[in-house]
Amino acid sequence: MANLEQTRPTVTDMPVYLTLVAVTMIWGGTFVAGRFLAGSLSPMFAASLRFLLASIALLGFLWLARIPLARPTPRQWLRLTLLGFFGIFFYNLCFFYGLNYINASRASLIVALNPAVIGLASWALFKERLGRVKVAGIAICIAGASLVIVSRNPQLLAATPDAWIGDLLILGCVAGWGVYSLFSRSLNQTLGPVQTVTYSILIGTVMLWALAAARGELSWTVLVGLDTSQWLSLIYLGVLGSALAYIGYYDGIRKIGATRSGVFIALNPLTAVILGAVLLGEQLTPAMCLGAVLILTGIYLCNKPLAPAVKKRIL
Repeated sequence: MANLEQTRPTVTDMPVYLTLVAVTMIWGGTFVAGRFLAGSLSPMFAASLRFLLASIALLGFLWLARIPLARPTPRQWLRLTLLGFFGIFFYNLCFFYGLNYINASRASLIVALNPAVIGLASWALFKERLGRVKVAGIAICIAGASLVIVSRNPQLLAATPDAWIGDLLILGCVAGWGVYSLFSRSLNQTLGPVQTVTYSILIGTVMLWALAAARGELSWTVLVGLDTSQWLSLIYLGVLGSALAYIGYYDGIRKIGATRSGVFIALNPLTAVILGAVLLGEQLTPAMCLGAVLILTGIYLCNKPLAPAVKKRIL
């Protein structure tokens, strides 16, 4: 029998939905915050600072709430290390380097591929059934993201001739986040979302700082030279965009499943587009808007609840 997630919303799920809406809106703002830092800090140093702040915030929360750190088993340590590498270390290298090549709106639209990638990976790795509607949704989602990737604003292309490098790097974010979402299932149930997020972020932070130190990218002079807006961007990325948002997302996966939680990522590009235009003065092209519509349509179809008759046939 296929392992089906709960498909019908209930009143008790409403707090989860509201939390996920807030999470994805916060993540939409991380692209704008990342652009404020791009060029002032090296990508490695920026990522290291972001998750150092996230680690401090998480440990401070556990201390204030009087929640002791769990003691993972060796198998759980292995999975936590996997999450820390792909979800924190690899993801953020791609994130900060990618934002050196492309703008926040374009990056966020590519990241909107996440639900489709999670759906395909669930089918390939966990044998989750995909109906025709979901397959069509995945295809439309990929088509929309492809349109965003290949579309070029002539002015933007002139300013950033290597924008395709940014596209590939942000696609690396999609791959890393897919691993972070799919391989957290058992840990969320045993350790809980707070412990899982805390350990994975601590592990990823150590990796980021070790590599930054090895590359000689840690600079006190650069750090003290940051202005107020750049410090606020770091705090936003670390405390809101990492510590709090990651806990909310993992809690959603634990309660309603990865697929239903993933659909809320559709709000991510919408938030980033608005903030990018308002705060960064970024220009949106018709091709980007069309790609956004296709992505959102594909995400909806990919996560559309199964009809009762279809569920009965699968069962």
